[in-house]
Amino acid sequence: MAVPLDRDFVVAEYRRSCAELEATLVCLSPAALQRRSAGTRWSNEELLYHMVFGYVVVLALLPLVRVFGRLPVPVNRGFAWLLDAGTAPFDVINFWGSKGGARLFNRRRMAAKLRRVTTALARRLRRETEAGLALRMSFPTRWDPFFKETMTLAEVYAYPVAHFDFHAAQLSLDPDPGASRRPRK
Repeated sequence: MAVPLDRDFVVAEYRRSCAELEATLVCLSPAALQRRSAGTRWSNEELLYHMVFGYVVVLALLPLVRVFGRLPVPVNRGFAWLLDAGTAPFDVINFWGSKGGARLFNRRRMAAKLRRVTTALARRLRRETEAGLALRMSFPTRWDPFFKETMTLAEVYAYPVAHFDFHAAQLSLDPDPGASRRPRK
């Protein structure tokens, strides 16, 4: 049996993500935003947009889980298998989409975008029934390390927080990337 979702906690985590994004955008210079992130091929600004986009994706996933959650398991598995088979094109779209998205939703617009999306998600989450939150769908596990073989609607609502936090650790926030490698005197 699934553990009930603590809706207040998830909404608080949405707010925390917004506050962290806003604080990061305030403290990073234009040069720091253009610096390459750690462990990705994106700049810090592109990675920040990708973190926001993780929340946007959930808006698209919610209706899918509601539909597929009512379909037979073999249909779910088949759809997930088909999506997993398309991982290579997905990776290209994911990479270039974040590069392009950061141009449109740059440092001046991405915080407002995240606020709008998390407000919409919080509103929808509060209206969900327990039966709705229990709907489950098979997911393409090769697309994202936080996708599990099957996920409930409740888990989908919680997903973008883990995605955001994971990528936040990849930001290159140190103003001098070599500073941490220099010996202390």
